Amino acid sequence: MTPSLSAAEEAIVLSAPLFAAIDCRSVFGLLDAAFVTEHPEGGLLFSRGDAADRFFLVLAGRVNLFALTESGDHSIIEVIDQGHTFAEGAIFASRRFPLNGEAAAGTRLLEIPAQPFLKRLAEDHGLAAKLVASLARWERRLMGEIADLKSRSPVQRLGSYLLALVEPDAVGRAVVVLPLTKSELASRIGITPESLSRAMGRLRPLGVSSQGRELTIENVPELRRFCGTD
Repeated sequence: MTPSLSAAEEAIVLSAPLFAAIDCRSVFGLLDAAFVTEHPEGGLLFSRGDAADRFFLVLAGRVNLFALTESGDHSIIEVIDQGHTFAEGAIFASRRFPLNGEAAAGTRLLEIPAQPFLKRLAEDHGLAAKLVASLARWERRLMGEIADLKSRSPVQRLGSYLLALVEPDAVGRAVVVLPLTKSELASRIGITPESLSRAMGRLRPLGVSSQGRELTIENVPELRRFCGTD
């Protein structure tokens, strides 16, 4: 493993869904060519159509994967948080990045060059099978989350997202800070910015108030019951 990683970061890597079925020694072997990059100001990582010569794991911060509309606006397709990999599918398939990737300010990434990673997999078919198993489990989980998301109303989607920012054992009152802008949040939960504003208004009677990016939830258990997450 690269010496640039702290013990806490190594733990983040080992717990990533992509590597969940692989022992730590094998993971470290797969990543022996990986390196850490810092993005204190954020910025573009790659553009759609660029050669997919590497993939990434978020050690800190977040990355937005987005497409450009005909008018040139950003349409966020996915937000990648700490502990998750992204762009690995591109190194196996088209070998081109299908979307644009942009790091938020303060993001720290583990970049994994494709060629040595794929060479390691080719040398160990058992390891490749475990990696495929991890990918399959992660895909099933994502499909479940998508199905769950579609079954919820916009206000429940927003409430569920806010609850995910709260400590699991929280009771009573909680204050959370949105890690995304409101337009990014709308894209993240699959609604329009207008629907987000309406959803925020419908959460007020449930004790949710906002001031900028800081939101106060007066009664966490009540919001959980409303969202069906209790």
